Amino acid sequence: MGKAWHDAGRMKNKRNTFTDFVSSAEYLVAERITARDRLAIEGGSAGGLLMGAVVNMRPDLFAAVIAHVPFVDVLNTMSDPTLPLTVGEYEEWGNPAKKDEYDYIRTYCPYTNLMRGAYPAMLVKTSFNDSQVFYHEPAKYVARLRTLKTDQNPLLLKTNMAAGHGGASGRYDYLHEIALDEAFLLTRLGVAR
Repeated sequence: MGKAWHDAGRMKNKRNTFTDFVSSAEYLVAERITARDRLAIEGGSAGGLLMGAVVNMRPDLFAAVIAHVPFVDVLNTMSDPTLPLTVGEYEEWGNPAKKDEYDYIRTYCPYTNLMRGAYPAMLVKTSFNDSQVFYHEPAKYVARLRTLKTDQNPLLLKTNMAAGHGGASGRYDYLHEIALDEAFLLTRLGVAR
């Protein structure tokens, strides 16, 4: 949709990404296209950040979430200029070394904004050899969320010890990853065998 649309969802407008997503989900429920107990969402990398942010904003709105190599610790990662992607990504997220940009990132950073409460079922997937979102970021997100969630919904962490940012590269390995995702969603949504 062009540069103007992209710019309306970056830097000090980043929260628009999350509020627009929540509004879209609310619309689907209001129009009875789906229901909260049937609504599953999925995203990877920056889309994984989206998953974490919207789940923090509206955990009641989603039945199941899959986050692939999620960029969920924006504040800490963007605070380290020695990481390979950080400086180049200042134009997208902001530079936490600047107080106003730090304060804004802090409002939506999924890891920073985890709270005690009920969360939907979640499958968080990471890769040991990911050079863009290091495996420890989703791992510590899941560890912290496990201490805060008050529900009985599953919170699963799967670490692929051989893959990178794009997941498994072999055709059959890739299909196994998709099968796991689909099995998780079908199980959580109560689809019979």
